Amino acid sequence: MSRIGKAPVTLPKGVEVKVDGQQLTCKGPKGSLSIALMEGITAAIDKGNVVFTRAEDTKILRAMHGTSRAILSNMVEGVTTGFSKKLEIVGVGYKAVMQGKKLALNVGFANTIEVMIPDGVQIKLPDPNHVEVTGLDKQLVGQVAANIRAARKPEPYKGKGVRYSDEVVRRKAGKANATAGKK
Repeated sequence: MSRIGKAPVTLPKGVEVKVDGQQLTCKGPKGSLSIALMEGITAAIDKGNVVFTRAEDTKILRAMHGTSRAILSNMVEGVTTGFSKKLEIVGVGYKAVMQGKKLALNVGFANTIEVMIPDGVQIKLPDPNHVEVTGLDKQLVGQVAANIRAARKPEPYKGKGVRYSDEVVRRKAGKANATAGKK
């Protein structure tokens, strides 16, 4: 049995989980999220805990057993506290500006790069060089943050680009002496 899948998900106060066939809905103080469980995976609510079971012992069901439990655990955390990713924009003249439901990034290209912001994700700009992505869905928050970072990944020579605030960019030394071999 899956080590992660067999552990029950404990529901904190104010969080309600509803199982409707293969549909699992989680409601909390910040909002609600839902997922569709794979055929063969069932969820049961037992004394403030949600327990997952699988019908057969196939490879895919073993994998989805633990995955379903982890997704519900992240949903419970999302509807109670939410998720957040912080990014930094490093470089002379690099900045971010909100334009409706798009984040416009000026990151050293001739054109402005626009990143679409889906429903369920909020963007905060404390200043033009810092972006904070928040929301209930851990996967969606991480994907939007990765899309913003992909606009200009940090380069190893000067460290310019978009990076996560806790990311360490490994720096490389430039050419030691370009004219050393010439006479």
